[in-house]
Amino acid sequence: MSDTKLSVNRAALSLVRKLCAKAENYGVIVEETTSGSTLVDAGIKARGGFLAGKTITEICLGGYGKAQVIPVKYGDFALPSISVQTNHPAVATLGSQFAGWQIKADKYSAIGSGPARALSLKPKELYKKINYRDEADLAILVLETSKRPPDEVIQQISRQCKVTPQNLSLILVPTASVAGSTQVSGRIAETGLHKLTKLGLDPQVVKYAWGCAPIVPVHPRFDEAMGRTNDAILYAGTAHYTVNYEDDEELERLVRKTPSSASKGYGRPFLEVFKEAGYDFYKIDPGLFAPAVIVVDNMRTGKIHRAGDLNVEVLKRSLGI
Repeated sequence: MSDTKLSVNRAALSLVRKLCAKAENYGVIVEETTSGSTLVDAGIKARGGFLAGKTITEICLGGYGKAQVIPVKYGDFALPSISVQTNHPAVATLGSQFAGWQIKADKYSAIGSGPARALSLKPKELYKKINYRDEADLAILVLETSKRPPDEVIQQISRQCKVTPQNLSLILVPTASVAGSTQVSGRIAETGLHKLTKLGLDPQVVKYAWGCAPIVPVHPRFDEAMGRTNDAILYAGTAHYTVNYEDDEELERLVRKTPSSASKGYGRPFLEVFKEAGYDFYKIDPGLFAPAVIVVDNMRTGKIHRAGDLNVEVLKRSLGI
């Protein structure tokens, strides 16, 4: 099966059904809206947890990736960490998991990621680059938010995905929750591939992807939680890619520019950088958003390229330990 024949929405549906069928086990709350859409709360009023976060990560990957929560030691202490892998990196990460849909209406805003993006084509340029769009009569979207979306937002998402509200499933997960922290760190492979793509690598040459990052403890304040989850990837995340590429010299050049340490904003907890930028993401060097360590092995030549290092000291400062 070629990647253009994959359907991220249909492949992720069984995961959504499992989440709903075993809601108590996953710590989620499931409800049906007046328009017939399914809402899954994974951390607003619900308990959520690692198991919900792991499953939401796999939903974000469009059903074409696997996640696992494992213990990893960082210097002299261990943290629960999430390991992700996919045999369809471009579609699963850039075509589905990437948080590329800004949802806004009146006083409501959220960041959308997951399979429904491949129906609404948010953003279009990225889908042109990976030569992919989904064709499905159902839509699944993960919203990073601390509020339930109003009906007008649900209707808006349905229209942009060209599905009926009854065929729309929305999974709500706040950053300041265990499920939220888990699924953000579960974006480790996507973050590295997005950076490599921005630097000029054709994402379709990437055949396999794996990544691992710590799941940082929850902080009740959104800005602190957001800072910690970013630092998990920037200072303690590792991403590994297997590519089929002709030019190892060019590949080496790209890999050297990829880790977070290649950015001028590197070296301090993310929250400090964010405050200095006046809480404006657009004033932060976009090159900072990358894993701490990148490893790329070229299956055509057998050569391995590596750049970056874990920075446990900054991670500790971020966590206050």
